[in-house]
Amino acid sequence: MLAIVVENAPPRLRGRLAVWLLEVRAGVYVGNYGRRVREMIWGQVQAYIESGNAVIAWAATNDAGFLFDTCGANRRVPLDLDGFRLVQFGPEAALPREAGPMAVQPSRRRGR
Repeated sequence: MLAIVVENAPPRLRGRLAVWLLEVRAGVYVGNYGRRVREMIWGQVQAYIESGNAVIAWAATNDAGFLFDTCGANRRVPLDLDGFRLVQFGPEAALPREAGPMAVQPSRRRGR
């Protein structure tokens, strides 16, 4: 089993993922492929993610029963702790500080 979740992904990446995987919700793709195809798909995600972010999770023979990886700007990053993979929250300063179209600009007060 393989699952990929993308946020803020460009349309061309979403189209590429839809060729190989089933989009069960917006930005959530699932499928059942082996290691070689999974690595090829993840390589395309890393190449085309641009300013978005993604996470991939797949079945594995370890204590948790799965492994995962991330790419793009995201506060959640994988952390290996004694062979067990956990999620670490990075500082907010690590996120890009770009003002998007919906960013609220500070209002200016007019003098009296």
